[in-house]
Amino acid sequence: MCSNRLPVRSIGARPGHGGARGYLLIEVLVSIIVISIGLLGLAQLHAVAVARGTSGLLRSKATELGYAMADRIRANQVGASAGAYANLTGVPSDPGCITASCTPAQLAAYDYFEWNQEIAAALPGGSGVVCIDNTPDDGTPVNPACDGIGTMMVAKVFWSEKGQLVPSYFVTPVRP
Repeated sequence: MCSNRLPVRSIGARPGHGGARGYLLIEVLVSIIVISIGLLGLAQLHAVAVARGTSGLLRSKATELGYAMADRIRANQVGASAGAYANLTGVPSDPGCITASCTPAQLAAYDYFEWNQEIAAALPGGSGVVCIDNTPDDGTPVNPACDGIGTMMVAKVFWSEKGQLVPSYFVTPVRP
């Protein structure tokens, strides 16, 4: 009798692989871990970029608002010369004269009121002050640190940024 039977091998044994069983699975798992760490790093990088972009946008809005107040002061030369813009701090109130004829001092108060409304709408926790200040790069929304010394009038814009303990600010020097 002639038998065409193939030699019997044990189940799971492959020729040429001896004892190297399971290494492919470990390599795949290590690759997945490395790729996952890379993707987490990429996500973190994206989050930082978005946060920096938001910060830049807020600073840009503050700059625009600071220059807007400087333009208002320059437009009211009589009020600026009389010192109506020299110390505009605290909570602004509407002088209620815009429908009628405003005096230059009332127009300054209205400019301050409307400007703070715009700041509050555009910036988180936003507020602003206009004052004479010899050291303009200081102050907080609670204490704007206007010293009243010198002739430099400034428009200070304050706002809060997410994750920052100290309020951000932008100072615009004004020469009426």
